[in-house]
Amino acid sequence: MKFKLSIPVLILLTGCQMTSEDRSNDVQTTLTPVVAPSVKASNEDHGLDSATEENIARLIVTEDVTVEPIDNVWVRIAEQMTIPIPDNARIAKHRKWFLDHPQHLKTVSQRAEPFLYLIVEELERRGLPLELALLPVVESAVAPVADSHGSASGMWQFVPGTATQYGLEQNWWYDGRRDVLASTSAALTYMEYLSRRFDGDWLHALASYNSGQGRVSRSIKRNQKAGLATDFWSLSLPKETEAYVPKLLALADILQNAEKYNLTLPVIDNEPAIQQVDINSQIDLALAADLAGMDVAQLQRLNPGFNQWATAPDGPHTLLIPNENVAQFETALAKTDAKGRLNWVRYKVKSGDSLSEIAQNYNTSSKIIASVNNLDSSMIKIGQALLIPMAAKDLDYYKFSESSRLTRRQQKPAGRFKIVHKVQSGDNLWDISRAYKVNYKSLAKWNNIAPKDTLKVNQKLVVWQGKKQGSANGKGIMRNITYKVRQGDSLARIANKFNVRIKDLVRWNGLAKQKYIQPGQALRLYIDVTKVNT
Repeated sequence: MKFKLSIPVLILLTGCQMTSEDRSNDVQTTLTPVVAPSVKASNEDHGLDSATEENIARLIVTEDVTVEPIDNVWVRIAEQMTIPIPDNARIAKHRKWFLDHPQHLKTVSQRAEPFLYLIVEELERRGLPLELALLPVVESAVAPVADSHGSASGMWQFVPGTATQYGLEQNWWYDGRRDVLASTSAALTYMEYLSRRFDGDWLHALASYNSGQGRVSRSIKRNQKAGLATDFWSLSLPKETEAYVPKLLALADILQNAEKYNLTLPVIDNEPAIQQVDINSQIDLALAADLAGMDVAQLQRLNPGFNQWATAPDGPHTLLIPNENVAQFETALAKTDAKGRLNWVRYKVKSGDSLSEIAQNYNTSSKIIASVNNLDSSMIKIGQALLIPMAAKDLDYYKFSESSRLTRRQQKPAGRFKIVHKVQSGDNLWDISRAYKVNYKSLAKWNNIAPKDTLKVNQKLVVWQGKKQGSANGKGIMRNITYKVRQGDSLARIANKFNVRIKDLVRWNGLAKQKYIQPGQALRLYIDVTKVNT
């Protein structure tokens, strides 16, 4: 869309600069030099020097001004970048990769489409470099549900400690690291701090965001002590960090010079695509999606901070909704009272029940059950009736809940067969990995947790064993079987029959504290059927 302005516009070519606001409006003019004798005479009357007189004499007058608003957020970012980009091999390497993989930029742009405008607005409001809008591309490929195996999470890849420091709540129901608006605000506040910490050096700040301010500071001090340069390019940093900053600058260079690199930038409209709607209470995400006329997966993609099937009972009580769905959602929500926003089930306490087990069975938390039922403690009585909030749909329906994402991760093959290990008191990843002879980092990856995470009793971990199908030395046929103990059986006899080790039998079945096996007892075995002793 173009706007024609018919009023005369005076532009001083020398002695002034266009403001960032002028540049963002993309003012285009027809330049026609004009000498104005009356102005010159006025200068002489006021005793102006010849240089100033000459500048004023170069005023340009034009009748028509065309203002072309920017319609693509990527262009808006590109036109306001300020961090210098040197020409060096490290940047060139990553620039080549981006240009050789245009599909990656397309995928990133699709993921960023709902959020990028809001990120840019916040950057401009804070007066921060627009290059920071590219940080999520480098950190997570703009995937709000992204989890690393070093415990970082979300689009901005916050680790738990830093997230807590910058006000991002993390609990069973909600993880602020994946909340797009909350994590964006926290990340930019963190970047503001790092910029001050390194006296406005944005490359040092960016490096610190990736590997920690302490590591960057120590590297700077080492160089100072050795009489070496302390700019980012001269520092000795981890390989990941040494690649991190050049990758971001390479992307910035591509955006700024898209035409030069024959790249067509994907279009993200330069206007908000989503709105934050206050819902004032907890709500089942499946119901919320129905009220908005959306698919629940689409709603979860916009609101990935919610870990479970519903929003968090203690808040935040807001949802991001596409603009076109807001009116319908608000109208339908107003007709649904707070009690009608969750599905409820009445449960009668049985012998052996505990509040935590009931909560686990209904995919909720003990705290919620206690709160709903006005319980002062976790003590419950046989026959007691409890009101429990329950997901309206099958848990598989909520595709981006934490449990669904974990299930998909655990089902992804990483070996010939898998063992499900039930965590016992005292277990840790290191000991479990040694017992199963697997790498503890791989064990963490298979179960979507960080290597240093604390395990919970009865937590189920997937352990992959053997080479994947199609690997060079994988010729056996692995099967997961259940064997019923017979009269006269012993662990040694069963191990010999199925060509497995006794200690594996013990580990697979949690028999460490049992002295004997009993006839009729079911044992789990993982065997190569081509090696069974018949």
